[in-house]
Amino acid sequence: MTHTLLARKADAPAPARGRLTVSPRTRSVLDKLVGAAVVLWGAATAAFLAQVALPGDRATTILNVRSGQTQLRTPEELAPINAEYGLQNPLVVQYLDYLGGLLRGDLGVSYQQHRPVWGIIAEQVGATLTLTAVTLVLAWLIMVFWVTLTAGRSARVRALGSGVDTVTAGLPPYWLGIILLLVFALGLGWFPVIGGAGANGIVLPALTLAIPLAGFMGQATRTEFERSLDAPFIVTARMRGMGDLGIRLRHVLRHAVLPAVTLSGWAIGSTISGAVIAESLFTRPGIGRVLIAAVDSQDLPVVTGIVVLVAAAYVITNLLVDLAYIVIDPRIKNS
Repeated sequence: MTHTLLARKADAPAPARGRLTVSPRTRSVLDKLVGAAVVLWGAATAAFLAQVALPGDRATTILNVRSGQTQLRTPEELAPINAEYGLQNPLVVQYLDYLGGLLRGDLGVSYQQHRPVWGIIAEQVGATLTLTAVTLVLAWLIMVFWVTLTAGRSARVRALGSGVDTVTAGLPPYWLGIILLLVFALGLGWFPVIGGAGANGIVLPALTLAIPLAGFMGQATRTEFERSLDAPFIVTARMRGMGDLGIRLRHVLRHAVLPAVTLSGWAIGSTISGAVIAESLFTRPGIGRVLIAAVDSQDLPVVTGIVVLVAAAYVITNLLVDLAYIVIDPRIKNS
């Protein structure tokens, strides 16, 4: 018997040594991180290529932007600019220096203001983040109210709710902002025409971005909401005597909002980019107005810095949502 056991142990394959086993959950996290890094690298590369693809000499452009005069420059005038920005180096070296700067958190130096781009953005990003947060809160409130009110009702009410979702999701923010401005600021006088510093100054810009977002999230939430209304646990809750509104808010909504949670990661990046429209239309501070001013003055480092920042916001928020699902969803945990 002992000899038989020893023989079986000898015949059994030895465990692999030096081979790292990675769980599906860990592999999924690594895949998400690699994908996020690739997207950020692509956005940064596109921003760099946008700078070098413009016609003309970059040093001449920088000097003309700083002086406000468009004219030809002598090599002696261009030499300090070339040395400051490394424009005399080969394009590959410039690209690697650019990527290295991004890894260090360096977005470059403004052509016009002659100071770090990160400092320019940092002065205005707080106002944009405030607008983004208020927009998300309003979008969720509008979506929850409208879906809870109309989903799972009669055929006409369901059609009305779905139709409003579709229409609002397709509204152009610039057009919507003008309508809100004409009606509630110029017509009724409830809000300032030009963005005020108080709480009432942020309502119309936030609604400009929140209404289409609420329609978009409502489209994703409505189907799941109506499916959850027919779930067995809802029937049990009704049999216990719970009212319709309580069932919708306490049970159905909790299961139906997962698609909207997923979309919120995308919505943060979308709202930051949409702030360009709202801040310009309502004359509010923020990186949107900084971007428009930089485009008008051909201040390319500021433009590309904001582009990279918005891309990073998209990637990071979606990455956090994906990682949250990997951590929370038991189906992903056990896969």
